[in-house]
Amino acid sequence: MTINELKQAIANEKPRSAWDKGKKLYALELIDELAEAIEGGYFDPANLADRAALKAQMLNGAGSWSQYSYGGSALIYDGDIAERLCSPSEYKRSREGERRPNSREEWLDVQARALFQAANMIIRLSGAGRAQK
Repeated sequence: MTINELKQAIANEKPRSAWDKGKKLYALELIDELAEAIEGGYFDPANLADRAALKAQMLNGAGSWSQYSYGGSALIYDGDIAERLCSPSEYKRSREGERRPNSREEWLDVQARALFQAANMIIRLSGAGRAQK
């Protein structure tokens, strides 16, 4: 699968919730970063079928999605994260991201979870998940 085919497959995903819409945006951003890495010669397009290589490239040097999120590789402001991942009523209830999303997480943790799911969507659609089984 080429990067353009992968981008089209993600674009064809039908989000059913604000969370899914946000996750799809993260996936498209990760694909754009992959495309830049391929164009720059930092990532071999043949590795799109290699789950480990694909995940490592998407993490861009971070050890985990939490580290990626807290390291500033994605959105950095709570309000921006809340706006992307919440429905309008949830966004309002969180006071535009001023309130914590729940008692166990910060907004950057929620973003890390969405990034993890977006990366898994990319791996699933690229076929890399099947290649390693």
